[in-house]
Amino acid sequence: MSTAITMSIQLLTGTIIFFLTLPFLLLIINKNSKSKKPSTSNVLPKRYPIIGSYFAVKSNLSNRVQWITQILHNCPTATYTLHHVLGYHQIFTANPENVRHILKTRFSNYPKGSFFTSVFFDFLGNDIFNVDGESWKFERQVSSHEFNTKSLRKFVETVVDTELHDRLIPMLSGAASDKTVLDLQDVLQRFAFDNVCKIAFGHDPACLLPSLPQTEFADAFEVAAQLSSERFRAPILIFWKIKRFFNVGSEKCLKIAISRVRDFAKKIVREKKQELADKSSLESVDLLSRFLNSGHSDGDFATDIVISFILAGRDTTSAALTWFFWLIYKHPEVENEILKEIKEKSDMPVYEEVKDMVYIHASLCESMRLYPPVPTDGKLAMEDDVLPDGTVVKKGTLVTYAPYAMGRMEKIWGSDWSMFKPERWLERDEAGKWRFVGRDPYTYPVFQAGPRICLGKEMAFLQMKRVVAGILRRFKVVPATEDDGFQPVFLAYLTAKMKGGFPIKVERSLRFMD
Repeated sequence: MSTAITMSIQLLTGTIIFFLTLPFLLLIINKNSKSKKPSTSNVLPKRYPIIGSYFAVKSNLSNRVQWITQILHNCPTATYTLHHVLGYHQIFTANPENVRHILKTRFSNYPKGSFFTSVFFDFLGNDIFNVDGESWKFERQVSSHEFNTKSLRKFVETVVDTELHDRLIPMLSGAASDKTVLDLQDVLQRFAFDNVCKIAFGHDPACLLPSLPQTEFADAFEVAAQLSSERFRAPILIFWKIKRFFNVGSEKCLKIAISRVRDFAKKIVREKKQELADKSSLESVDLLSRFLNSGHSDGDFATDIVISFILAGRDTTSAALTWFFWLIYKHPEVENEILKEIKEKSDMPVYEEVKDMVYIHASLCESMRLYPPVPTDGKLAMEDDVLPDGTVVKKGTLVTYAPYAMGRMEKIWGSDWSMFKPERWLERDEAGKWRFVGRDPYTYPVFQAGPRICLGKEMAFLQMKRVVAGILRRFKVVPATEDDGFQPVFLAYLTAKMKGGFPIKVERSLRFMD
């Protein structure tokens, strides 16, 4: 019997067992539910033999991160073991000591693991975000060296400022003049995509042109990222493997999207190699040129690295900024403080300006506390373990820490945790000026923590601060909704989204112009 046929039979076995037993389980569940009065209190999900908490998981697919947050609020140690179909367990935690244990103390016991790798291998290959062990160490060492160079920082400043002044500001200015409505989430995603492609590839996809063009690469990347993340959301995880094996449904769409992304990326790699071969000295300072010139010329390796950087930089900063602009609209007192800081720092060089913008920095941190770009992240236990709060972890269990839930824990942030309050990140110095006070990265793991802490953290803050200062010194962003009680919905894919986008109107600022 061929390997392919054997694999197909194994994939189908669990599904057949599930559906054969499902009718009997439904009869039992229905009978039990009739004998009990429905409860309106916030309770932990019910679980049943074989199917675990399948029904609770399925009914909360659209609001999974909020649902998990409610569960963790109901647990004394902010940790819960969720039971899936056929005995599969997943541990969720919002406990800082557990997060420290996972990301630092027992780092070697909690790699990404085969589960994460299998879900994203088709899209990411053997990139830094999708490998463990020696491969990860090597890629991390190479990447860390490149990220810490002054020339790359200067290149990033130039790219961001060019995109800001040549495309983003003119677009907002046009919208203010014409009184048109823009989807700020889409605009910021395009801005970030142009930036990250220039920084990673040295290629300009020109997504933020006035016509807001559709580009095959950007569209395919969006589909690939979304459908890859939906593999995690499936209430029965084996389903996506079955669909991939038979190349049907969402897996067929994913395969097409990934093929387009990787073909385009490989084309860029080939062209960059040729470009560098034709030069007598290194003139380009994008990441791909740096990797190729440092001796890492394998095409697949370069392609994987570039795709991973685009994934990391494309939606994270745009997601953070989308929620930031929503929050400052709702809190004009914060916007006023930001405007004061912008005016004070406007005569400084770019890098010094953003470095000294501590109130904007605090506001961004506070925004990401409530709406983190990556709301959850999982690791796979390689051996049996016990978390600091006493939770028993069996080998092969997926352990997921939840920055979204952690940002909403009263035990961590106090009784005013629901308030948007940049001052919680600040203190006054002897001269009465604001000074930023960082938080323990295991309490605030928005950029991960430990050995895998985000390499692009400073680059992300530089970009976000420049965007905030560039927009707010010229414009006021106003939601284009007549409903004063409108509250946007937080969606969690690989990175966070605002459901339906963020439609805005742009008004010229009357406070000061430059």
